[in-house]
Amino acid sequence: MESIIMMVGLFAIMYFIIIRPQQKQAKEHREMLEALDKGDKVVTNGGLIVDIIKVEENFFKVRLDKDSEARLAKDAIARKFEDEA
Repeated sequence: MESIIMMVGLFAIMYFIIIRPQQKQAKEHREMLEALDKGDKVVTNGGLIVDIIKVEENFFKVRLDKDSEARLAKDAIARKFEDEA
């Protein structure tokens, strides 16, 4: 009986230390992606800072500089860019 209680306790500790924070972070990232709109600046997983010019279902059309545009998968967005200046 004691070993079952220990296993349940260990699982509870693992859940609150590892699993729950990862789920919370994934939810926040998903909500951030849904809230992105035309004109927002984002940082890609590759480190590029780009402007969103069109929101599509699974992709963003982004502007790298004034002459080049590309399509970017929503999964490739790391975070929204916040100017620190």
